Amino acid sequence: MAETKKLPVLPLRGVVVFPYMLIHLDVGRPRSMEALEAAMVQDREIFLTAQLDPETEEPEEKDLYPVGTLAEIRQLIKLPDGSVRVLVEGKKRARKQAFTALERYDEVEAEICIDPIDGSMGMEALTRAVVHEFEEWVRLSKKIPAETLISVAIIDDAGRLADLIASHLSLKLETRQELLACIDVRKRLERLYEVVARELEIQKVEQKIGVRVRKQMEKIQKDYYLREQIKAIRKELGDAESTDSTAYRERLEAGRYPKDVEKTVEKELKRLEAMNSMSAEVGVIRSYLDWLLDLPWLVETEDTEDITAAKKILDKDHYGLEKVKDRILDYLAVHQLISDRAAPILCLVGPPGVGKTSLAASVARAMGRKFVRASLGGVRDEAEIRGHRRTYVGAMPGRVLEGIKNAGSRNPVFLLDEVDKLAADYRGDPSAALLEVLDPAQNATFSDHYIELPFDLSRVLWIVTANSLGGIPRPLRDRMEIITLSSYTEYEKLEIAKRYLVARQREQNGLTAKDIQLGAGVIQKIIQEYTRESGVRELERLIGRVCRKAARRIVENEDAPIRVTKKNLSTFLDRAKFLEKKAEKKPQVGVVTGMAWTEVGGDILPTEATVLKGKGKLILTGRLGDVMQESAQAALSYIRSRTEKLGLAADFYEKEDIHIHLPEGAVPKDGPSAGITMATAMISALTGCKVRRDVAMTGEITLRGNVLPIGGLKEKVLAAYREGMKTIILPKENKPDIEDIPETVREKLEFVPVEHMDEVLRIALLR
Repeated sequence: MAETKKLPVLPLRGVVVFPYMLIHLDVGRPRSMEALEAAMVQDREIFLTAQLDPETEEPEEKDLYPVGTLAEIRQLIKLPDGSVRVLVEGKKRARKQAFTALERYDEVEAEICIDPIDGSMGMEALTRAVVHEFEEWVRLSKKIPAETLISVAIIDDAGRLADLIASHLSLKLETRQELLACIDVRKRLERLYEVVARELEIQKVEQKIGVRVRKQMEKIQKDYYLREQIKAIRKELGDAESTDSTAYRERLEAGRYPKDVEKTVEKELKRLEAMNSMSAEVGVIRSYLDWLLDLPWLVETEDTEDITAAKKILDKDHYGLEKVKDRILDYLAVHQLISDRAAPILCLVGPPGVGKTSLAASVARAMGRKFVRASLGGVRDEAEIRGHRRTYVGAMPGRVLEGIKNAGSRNPVFLLDEVDKLAADYRGDPSAALLEVLDPAQNATFSDHYIELPFDLSRVLWIVTANSLGGIPRPLRDRMEIITLSSYTEYEKLEIAKRYLVARQREQNGLTAKDIQLGAGVIQKIIQEYTRESGVRELERLIGRVCRKAARRIVENEDAPIRVTKKNLSTFLDRAKFLEKKAEKKPQVGVVTGMAWTEVGGDILPTEATVLKGKGKLILTGRLGDVMQESAQAALSYIRSRTEKLGLAADFYEKEDIHIHLPEGAVPKDGPSAGITMATAMISALTGCKVRRDVAMTGEITLRGNVLPIGGLKEKVLAAYREGMKTIILPKENKPDIEDIPETVREKLEFVPVEHMDEVLRIALLR
């Protein structure tokens, strides 16, 4: 029958003690210290068992492993902090039979386990195999002294041998406890063989890794040593300055770059180090390295996620332009949902001075991105976009990568200004080079001729500006989303001046709000009598002139504030330029007010016609283009087909010449929207009927008298409104475009959509 003993229990945290193992333990818990005292009073024997969870502070029976070790206390020392250091020696395995929680400590009734003796050949072979694996592990790890192998080799007891080897291995708590719990010696040795074999494999892998790391470190040290030698040699030769690549390597290590960039930099550095400082190519390589390391290959700024804040910024910076701001906010909303979506290409088309460039800067501020601007006006060379080959002297990257470098991030808001002013010559077509820049399917791998490495432009928000769509090549236009910015109304100009222009000009001219006061109606008078434009540039210049005059008066010791009123405005700005409207003041024969669209906004087009004795010639003056000349021919043919209804002589075209003239002959005029205007002027001159002075018209005419639709209605109507027109005749198919006209203008005008020339005559002519 197996021997049993009642022993005090000492729970251990993260430690398993094997039989024949001598170990120091630090004990600090009160119940554990009481258990040691009880053991010392008895026969110095104690039951050591590991906790299932080392974090448990007050372990109970369920928190302890059932198999532990009967140990003898060899030495017990009390430490200054109140804890106890005890030296124990494991004697035999013990299995818990009963557990008793006494008042001061825990006690267990343990069954003492004896290792049976097995002298079979199988056991001997298993023992030798375990010893051989352990010897291999000791040889590789070099963590255990050679004396340990001697002590292992002389042990005949297989159970004791297994426990000694297990005590020397660095194993997890669960594995050590599993080996301790193996009462059967054969099973214990088999499990130990598996453990030692696995530890041996791990050690071999560690050794391979160590050898590889050591070789790599040796190579690095060797390279460093050789470089230092080269430096010393070149220093003696006076070439140290030109080949010192340390700074470039430090920049490469400090930044974030793609693998192909790192390889290219290393390749160029080796070339640089091998060159003489007097070589002309040294400067070329240095410049190339600077560009490679300065470009933000992987650097991005975080976009603003707050749509409300972005809307406030856009509204604060710009008055009106609701469609444009809505489109920007739409993009921001989509970007929040799909952050890796390619950015759109926005094309802002409108006359000068309506805020295209400043709007792009506001978009960058609203999105929290960097802002870059590149003007393309007059650019003729393709290399301005794609860069020059490095084989050329003075080669540089194109404006695109130059702007990205200046921004310091690869996702800025990039403004390409005046894209309709691009030119082309024998050096290439820059508009074709822009296709790769702006095409979402290509710009993720944009290649500049100078850099010669693919750069990702797909994260850039491109904003393109133009005065007219006609100057943008069709393939380029197809890749852009067109947003039209039309002319400002007088009310919008007044609000813009009050909110932005006056304050800005005061600040630029060193004035405060107390130094100058603009009376009621002053800004409106400047708009009506001193400017005639679609945007607000001239208006801002005039306000700036008023501020400068005021500043001069203050400097000349005139007391502030300087008051500017409608009466004394002429002393600041001289006399008014536009006291009278271009339109006629009273009805006349053969004089009709047309409407025209230009790159700088809308304008009215007074058209005059007169009948002369002659041979049926049609005379056209005023620098008319081919389209307008053909419109005049079509209008004359229509009149000849309606001679009877119009009350004209059947042979009028054989005895009379008709002369059509458009004033301001120095200005070229062309377009498909003056047909009904010239037809009305000719019919008025032939019939003697006067034309209403408050009517403006636009539309093309066919031979049968049908009125065809036109473009640019909003700009044309705003120009007619500025000139005092009351009635607008327009093609019926353009009726939906009336909604684009500001409500303040629509309320003061009468719009008459027409389908046929007969309707035009009924409205415009006074019978």
